[in-house]
Amino acid sequence: MNSIVVLGAKGQLGSEIKKIESEFSGLNITYTDVDELDITNLSKLKLFFNNRRFSYIINAAAYTAVDKAETEEKKAMQVNVEGVTNLARLAANFKSHLIHISTDYVFDGKANKPYNEDSPTNPLNVYGRTKQKSEVEALRHVDTMVIRTSWLYSTFGNNFVKTIVRLAKEKNELRIVYDQIGSPTYAEDLARAILTIIQQQVHHKNVFKRGIYHFANHGVCSWYDFAKEIVNYFNLPCKVKPILSDDYPTPAKRPAYSVLHCQKFIETFEQEIPYWRDSLHRCLSTLKI
Repeated sequence: MNSIVVLGAKGQLGSEIKKIESEFSGLNITYTDVDELDITNLSKLKLFFNNRRFSYIINAAAYTAVDKAETEEKKAMQVNVEGVTNLARLAANFKSHLIHISTDYVFDGKANKPYNEDSPTNPLNVYGRTKQKSEVEALRHVDTMVIRTSWLYSTFGNNFVKTIVRLAKEKNELRIVYDQIGSPTYAEDLARAILTIIQQQVHHKNVFKRGIYHFANHGVCSWYDFAKEIVNYFNLPCKVKPILSDDYPTPAKRPAYSVLHCQKFIETFEQEIPYWRDSLHRCLSTLKI
């Protein structure tokens, strides 16, 4: 009951799970990524799961290039929808628990209060539409948890935090949008939350509950506030200038407000979620610049 596979293991979340795995005793975790196992290839997936039976599947594999997805819709659909359809079918066949990671971009950003799990979805871009469809496919399996998160960052991979650190060392000024509001989320916090749920389930506490959950660090900020906090932490001389989204057009439209209400997760799994600035500082303290 403790065998786990992490798909998309070289991404931010998968890397953070691997980093903290030793904190969780009794879990047998296998890591795989697209170079070894492509979730869009059903025959290879079947072979992989036939040879190794897993009690838990953590799907962190996704097409996440938000702007490129506008011109690569077919590729985004293959990974984010068809791949998840494959996983849900196999999870059902092998009676595995499926934990599927989704995004705040399933919302249109027109709300004036945090989105809960039952809020209507209305994605603004191709990436968001494929992730919304992926949730539907994942939930076709009776033992699926969909966890939506937002503005994910980590010490691993490419992300906003590492980009700002790099650019702030190279430039005298950064222009960052301040009319998009959300909650930055440290991937290590999400990784720890997921492994805690699995460990409790392994110890027969029966905490695995089907459905959609929101997990994001507490508090809200704009991308400008986020960038400013990063630059100030390292006392870099770079100035951070607030601009409107219209001043920085991108191929994919982003939601202006995508704050996630996470009380359902907190109450269901009896886990507290850290404040975004505290988690950011923990992350930044490990970065060498």
